[in-house]
Amino acid sequence: MTEIVKTSAFKSGNSVAVRLPKSFGVKPGDAVEISRQGADLVIRPALDLDRERADLAELAGILRALGPSDPFRGREEIELPDRAGLY
Repeated sequence: MTEIVKTSAFKSGNSVAVRLPKSFGVKPGDAVEISRQGADLVIRPALDLDRERADLAELAGILRALGPSDPFRGREEIELPDRAGLY
């Protein structure tokens, strides 16, 4: 669901700032990226490469602990009938 909130820009030092509602989940100190797409301004969380690497390393550890998967585990061996001409 898209939440639309109207607010006003205000001067903060030599910049123009916009207040973001708490419900948007942006906390003080969070890094964000701002871009312009046509007439729209887009604000999104900035990619934190260190956090991404840590998350991937954690996931890799979990997958290693699970070990290799065996797609045939628990399945019966299939016997193919001898039908001349099929193979």
